[in-house]
Amino acid sequence: QVDLVESGGGLVQAGGSLSLSCVASGRDFSMLTMGWFRQAPGKEREFVATIDWSGGSTAYTDSVKGRFTISRDNAKDTGRLQMNALKPEDTAVYYCAARRSGPRPIATSANEYIYWGQGTQVTVSS
Repeated sequence: QVDLVESGGGLVQAGGSLSLSCVASGRDFSMLTMGWFRQAPGKEREFVATIDWSGGSTAYTDSVKGRFTISRDNAKDTGRLQMNALKPEDTAVYYCAARRSGPRPIATSANEYIYWGQGTQVTVSS
């Protein structure tokens, strides 16, 4: 079992920045692939970013490339999502997710993840 706790959400103006954190407990964090997803009101949960166990491989959805950066600190059991140049369309509840590393080092589909955090609200005003 892995427990994930997100923090760092809030209200920010368009063009601003936020940094989300995800602290994991219950399993060797360095064995986990991590991902960030988001869900806006009335929409399905969508993939945002993923990172492999070592931090050496990442992937992003096209709409956040060049603005968001996913990272991890295995020594602190923490994953992060740095979000810059935020837009109103980035408004959503952001979820941290994790799964055991496998043959594919990263994962972009929600159904590939086993463990989920409770979510943190990000609101970007125009």
